[in-house]
Amino acid sequence: MIEPDTIKLLRECDLGIKMGVSAIEDVLDYVKDDHFRTLLLDCKKKHETLKEEIVELLHNYQDEGKNPNPMVKGMSWVKTNAKLRMKESDNTIADLITDGCNTGVKSLNRYLNQYKAADEVTKDITKRLIHIEERLTTTIRGYL
Repeated sequence: MIEPDTIKLLRECDLGIKMGVSAIEDVLDYVKDDHFRTLLLDCKKKHETLKEEIVELLHNYQDEGKNPNPMVKGMSWVKTNAKLRMKESDNTIADLITDGCNTGVKSLNRYLNQYKAADEVTKDITKRLIHIEERLTTTIRGYL
């Protein structure tokens, strides 16, 4: 029997990846430094690869995943664009991405604790996603 916690945790990972990829896509056109752009594109690719695993597992459970709340996504877009209009720089982008990653890491750790009965495969995916987010924040610190 599938634990409901497994599906719930997979949904939260799916949501987190969608938000992360969207955030990266929102800022890519503004990135000036080629190395910084490469770091963001690599992270986006890692998110998309992990998303493929999640989608497959969700499909096996006849679940479609979780989409971002349109209000939350809209507010994120507004915040990003407002900050970039005030100061369009790699520093601003690094700050926005770091904030997003930190929020994601915090949420995913909370969900790991909340959905303790999730299977080990799903917990491992969640931990890998957390690692990707933490690594990005560490890697882009030089742009802050």
